[in-house]
Amino acid sequence: MNTNSRSESYAKAGVDITAGYRAVELMKEHIAKTVTSGVMSGIGGFGGLFELDLTGITKPVLVSGTDGVGTKLKLAFEADKHDTIGIDCVAMCVNDIICCGAKPLFFLDYIACGKNYPERIAEIVKGVCEGCVQSGAALIGGETAEMPGFYPESEYDLAGYCTGVVDKDKIIDNKNMRPGDVVIALPSSGVHSNGFSLVRKVFDIESDEAKQPLEALGNKSILETLLTPTKIYVKPILALIKEVDVRAISHITGGGFYENIPRSIPDGFGVVIKESDVKVLPIFDMLQEKGGISRRDMFNTFNMGVGMSVVVPAEQADKALEILRANGEEAYLLGKVVESENKIELI
Repeated sequence: MNTNSRSESYAKAGVDITAGYRAVELMKEHIAKTVTSGVMSGIGGFGGLFELDLTGITKPVLVSGTDGVGTKLKLAFEADKHDTIGIDCVAMCVNDIICCGAKPLFFLDYIACGKNYPERIAEIVKGVCEGCVQSGAALIGGETAEMPGFYPESEYDLAGYCTGVVDKDKIIDNKNMRPGDVVIALPSSGVHSNGFSLVRKVFDIESDEAKQPLEALGNKSILETLLTPTKIYVKPILALIKEVDVRAISHITGGGFYENIPRSIPDGFGVVIKESDVKVLPIFDMLQEKGGISRRDMFNTFNMGVGMSVVVPAEQADKALEILRANGEEAYLLGKVVESENKIELI
């Protein structure tokens, strides 16, 4: 650790450079778990180096995604739990790029905070590293910015960026979608990382009530349930596209069913879903009831228990379900593709 670089003047302004060095030392053991064969540099340089292995890829296309965690961070602050919010950050990026069939290669994070508490920063990065391990990506770089006066000392923001690769001829782009294709649901782990401005309006997360175990939530509290990390779907989807003709993938994030599923549906086609077929998680029923939210607004804001959907030919549906279940997903049939000018219809 660098002990020479300390500015008394900068420290008086609220920035402790040595705290940053301490945080890096604490996070190194977690970062080491994410190293893959392409990593060419350690943490601490000015840029992260990654060597592409293009074995079996004829026309490589790089696919990138970036996102943050949003106001779900407020729950981490309230619970003083910081070791899983990084999983959410990774998930929001890698779940996006897998929608076109891209395998994640590497990830970078950015943490901005009011005060650099090295142990807390290391906990945040620990979660990022767990997300990278789950998705097969390497954490090759990042930045921690101490910004006194901009953020409260007890708060921080978190964002990430990932890059993946896919063969141009294997990009999933919905061009082969046909009427009669089926939609398969991959269950979510909860609210994931979207809609938390509404969630916080409905639930008083600072109250004792939000911290009491509830039988309806498997003896977890509302706060604990809401903090459940976003599920990462990379490995099940990669296994699926190796053996099945996947024609479209949708990551169900902010905007829910009505915004995200249509993004993967070409003009002239639509998806018909029976609302009764959606395996809605209890936390969403509680949200709707306590908040007096319309059913349409629920499906237009939250994932409602479906974190990702895939479209496959009907004759390959059983095989797809078998592969997904073998890879830990309790996948189920959600709907079907029809000729329609309405890209989604919930009946």
